Amino acid sequence: MTMSAGWYLRRLSRMDPREVAGRAGDAVRRRRWRSAPPEAPAVSGARFTAVLPAGALADVAPDAVKRLVAEADRLMDGHAEFFGVVRDDLADPDWWYDPKTGRRAPAGYAFDVPYRDEDAVGDIKQIWEPSRHQYLTVLAAAYALTGDERYAERVAEHLRSWWAGNAPLRGVHWVSGIELGIRLLSWVWVRRLLDGWAGAPALFEHNPVALHQIWHHQHWLASFPSRGSSANNHVIAEAAGQSAAACAFDWFPESVRWRTDALRLLDRQLRANTFGSGLNRELATEYHGLVLELGLAAVAEADAAGAAVPATTRLVLLRMTDALAAVVDERLRPPRQGDADDGHGLVLDGAGTGRWGSLLTTGATVFGRLGWWPEVTGTDVRTPLLTALLRPGAPAVARPDRRPAHFSDAGLTVLRGADGIWCRCDGGPHGFLSIAAHAHADALSVEVRHQGVDVLADPGTYCYHGQPEWRSYFRSTLGHNTLELDGADQSVSGGPFLWTRHATSRVLRATASRWCAEHEGYEGSVHRRSVELDEESQELTIVDEVCGGPRRDVRLAFHLGPAITAELEGNRAVLTWTRDGEDRRAVLDLPGRLSWRAHRGESTPPLGWYSAGFGRKEPATTLVGTGSTDGTEGFTTVLGFRG
Repeated sequence: MTMSAGWYLRRLSRMDPREVAGRAGDAVRRRRWRSAPPEAPAVSGARFTAVLPAGALADVAPDAVKRLVAEADRLMDGHAEFFGVVRDDLADPDWWYDPKTGRRAPAGYAFDVPYRDEDAVGDIKQIWEPSRHQYLTVLAAAYALTGDERYAERVAEHLRSWWAGNAPLRGVHWVSGIELGIRLLSWVWVRRLLDGWAGAPALFEHNPVALHQIWHHQHWLASFPSRGSSANNHVIAEAAGQSAAACAFDWFPESVRWRTDALRLLDRQLRANTFGSGLNRELATEYHGLVLELGLAAVAEADAAGAAVPATTRLVLLRMTDALAAVVDERLRPPRQGDADDGHGLVLDGAGTGRWGSLLTTGATVFGRLGWWPEVTGTDVRTPLLTALLRPGAPAVARPDRRPAHFSDAGLTVLRGADGIWCRCDGGPHGFLSIAAHAHADALSVEVRHQGVDVLADPGTYCYHGQPEWRSYFRSTLGHNTLELDGADQSVSGGPFLWTRHATSRVLRATASRWCAEHEGYEGSVHRRSVELDEESQELTIVDEVCGGPRRDVRLAFHLGPAITAELEGNRAVLTWTRDGEDRRAVLDLPGRLSWRAHRGESTPPLGWYSAGFGRKEPATTLVGTGSTDGTEGFTTVLGFRG
């Protein structure tokens, strides 16, 4: 997907003068580096001291070790899967190759690579993901826990290959700061986990090539921070990677300055990226998880190095953890809201380990578990190793004495009922910063689960680059459980990560059983929606009203989860599914004033899809009601779980 001149003008219009000036300085620096690249200082006598405390490895549960080793053995055989693409070439990877398109990214000066152009480069996410080297942290963890040197030798082989093929400022892996930041964090943990291996010093601190790479990664991050309208999760990853490397690899003249500056930046940006309630301001739940992982990992390195961490950093991480505990369903799944690209900050576990349970277990160990937190029964590798470095203890602040249901600053409300009914209602801001890069046009959307099963589902994200029609669909108003007017989105898109007009929402009422909100995304009309949960009847009643303006065409969509089968007759849909071997049933009574059709797996245009993870999609049923409104009557939908 190449960007037109119009896109650049729209993007420029969302920047303030300070950001424009900063980006102009970046452009000058990039041009200067083309002919006069920075030179790394000579280093001698480097020692790695950021090792795991004694006994940390022994605290890892046997079942977590078993999952990890199984994953490591698959990697040793060359097998991996990235964003739905199965690979069998990871025993000897081509770092610039995209197996999805068969293309290979061009060489040359990094800032000349058109990484957004899939025709020229391939799917950039497929190329970047292995080079985050999080699969190498898995192999290194397998070595640390088993002592099998095959894992360590493979890690060393791949790092030397990557360093040889990706010289500083050459090629696609030197374009994006988030990639450099996460890669540095991976290298820190690889070195730590390989500490018992005799070859570790020769691979890292005694290796001029490794020293050269580590210095250039940090110098790049110090020179090109994400700015202004781009200061979202990317800047957190940059600061976390920079601070972690400056703490653990403190071998350079700039290390103290880099560490100090990065920890200050991390603190400032964690506060900027997080509501006071603890929810991430991007309102994209996967990025809440990414930012929390990155923040905890960065603080762990600072604690291990004895570096001062601002109290506000720990406070934000505490609030993020409490907020996560508050919004998950009974299967520990948080809302599916906004963009999601399966990004992780630190990976030390095998397949089948619960990400959200792991974060809650880490939070419980570091900050202390509150009585209303959900129980976590699973185990993982990361928690005991990460918390062995973290200084325990919660900041001395008041924490919720009961499970919050409404987050007023984020406009997010969770209604909970008997028998595992969970309903997330969205009445919050469109997104974060002026471009709201990871937002969807989903104002007033709802998401309903029953005992952890998606019933009315948020369809997800699926893709970022290269497939504009699919990118548009998955973040459209029609692609969510809300009301569309006149065939248009509530907010106006200016490109795949750019919104030029944002719908403004406000919550009018939020209690334990009833929620009401409205938005003004459609000029001349206000969409108002109320949701009420009746505990006794186990029914959710959704009422949509269009207030003011002319007569307008309406489409009301309800996206069902992939496990749900629907039989639609007129304006009634009988929903069935199976959970834990038992048949379940619900009835969806739809507004009779609209004409209803079921759509499933349609591609021209896209409609009726569910994306469980980035790069993956599967057919799912979407019920769409069409008609019109003059604002005199509302549309009432009732979802009953007693059939």
